[in-house]
Amino acid sequence: MTHPDPTDGPHLPSPRAAASPMVLQAEGLHFCYPERELFAGLSAAISPGVTFVRGGDGRGKTTLLRLLAAELAADAGELSIKGITLETRAKDYRRQVFWTEPRTEAFDQMTPAHYFDVQRSTYAGFDDGVLAACVHGLALAPELNKQLFMLSTGSKRKVWLAAAFASGAALTLLDMPFAALDKASIAYVLSLLQEAAAHPARAFVVADYAAPAGVPLAGLIDLGD
Repeated sequence: MTHPDPTDGPHLPSPRAAASPMVLQAEGLHFCYPERELFAGLSAAISPGVTFVRGGDGRGKTTLLRLLAAELAADAGELSIKGITLETRAKDYRRQVFWTEPRTEAFDQMTPAHYFDVQRSTYAGFDDGVLAACVHGLALAPELNKQLFMLSTGSKRKVWLAAAFASGAALTLLDMPFAALDKASIAYVLSLLQEAAAHPARAFVVADYAAPAGVPLAGLIDLGD
């Protein structure tokens, strides 16, 4: 696997193995909050590239990502990634998914460098070349040795994004990835997603109000307004 120079711009190396035709299968997902039913029999087949999840406020964009990440348990239904089912092989399933809740405070006592170390030990395909390119492209170098609670909301989101693209995870879940970012960082993340759209084996699921501009989509999950 090649490791790009950080100044070369975004680069998501393609694995040598042949691409799987489908990364994630969701069958008949049901999920209810105490006050209302959110999903009733939702099914989706997510292929390599970028899949967009759209919906208005309260329609369940973030909840769906948390279900796919196995952070929330569905009331019914089945999830599998490349044949690994959540019900029978939960640990192996979770190893195929990158997800960090953008508003989390769970890592606040860590530095970004430490957080990256944790992700590096979690994902077998973690690519330090991609990480270096993202640190450069998102201007994160001055922040690497500060504790995360000291960073702005935008800088923390850049840390999650850098780890997401570097993780090599089969399924990468991004919740409103452009929120709180400066214009240059938005452009950089768009360029990463444009490359991700052509990846033969990784699936990136982006939840937001509007589709990422200029990014070819492999699929759309519309939760309504």
